[in-house]
Amino acid sequence: MEKYRINQFIHQTKQEDKGQGLFELETPRILEINLESQIWAKMGSMISYRGNITFEREGILEHGIGKLFKKAFTGEGAPLMKATGRGKLYIADQGKKISILNLDNESITVNGNDLLAFEPSIDWDIKLMRKVAGLMAGGLFNVTLKGTGMVAFTSHYEPLTLLVEQGNPVYTDPNATVAWSGHLEPEFVTDVSLKSFFGRASGESIQMKFQGNGFVVVQPFEEIYLSQQS
Repeated sequence: MEKYRINQFIHQTKQEDKGQGLFELETPRILEINLESQIWAKMGSMISYRGNITFEREGILEHGIGKLFKKAFTGEGAPLMKATGRGKLYIADQGKKISILNLDNESITVNGNDLLAFEPSIDWDIKLMRKVAGLMAGGLFNVTLKGTGMVAFTSHYEPLTLLVEQGNPVYTDPNATVAWSGHLEPEFVTDVSLKSFFGRASGESIQMKFQGNGFVVVQPFEEIYLSQQS
C-alpha cells in the first residue's frame, strides 16, 4: 500500500488541465466537463463542481411527448440532469471506466444504464427492447445518439470493441453489451445448447446477434449478475 505525506498526496492526485476540450478524462473514472453553456448528464452522477453552474432535472416534456411515453414505459428510462453555466463539472458513475467519443455526423447506441453525458447538439432517442424485458442491465431500453458532438459512456473495467463484418456476425451477452454502431439492429436469439456456457446470469440462453458492418462494445462484467448477488 502506497503511503504519502500530505504534500506528496496532493501532488500525485490533484486536478490538472490537460487541454482536451469540453470533455476531459481527469482520471479513467472521473470525467471533467469544461462547461461553457449547457450539458446533459446522468442524474446523480455529479461528484463536484466549481464555478457558476445550475442543475435541473429533465423536464417532463422537455424532449417531446414521444420520449415522455417511452420513458414512462421503460420505468423512467435514463433519468437526465441539465447542467447550465460556466465552470468545471466532475461526474462519475459507481467507479466505472469512462470512454469519450467525438461524433462527427455519426450515431451510436448505448445501453441506457451506461450513458454518462452528451452535448445538447446530439440528437437522441430511446429504443425499446420488448423481447428482453428484465434482461438488460438498465431495464429494456437503449439510447441512440446521433449528430456532431461529444458523448461519454461507462463500462465496468476496460471495454472491448469487436468489429462486425458482413457474413461474420458477433454474438454477445445482453448484460455485458455496452454500445454498438447506431445503424446496427441487433437480433435476439435463443440457443438452449449454450445455456450452461454463455453468461452466468439471466441471459444464459439469450444472445444479441449483430450482423452487417459496424462494431459492438462489450465489458468483462455482467451488470445484473452483481445486483443479484448484492
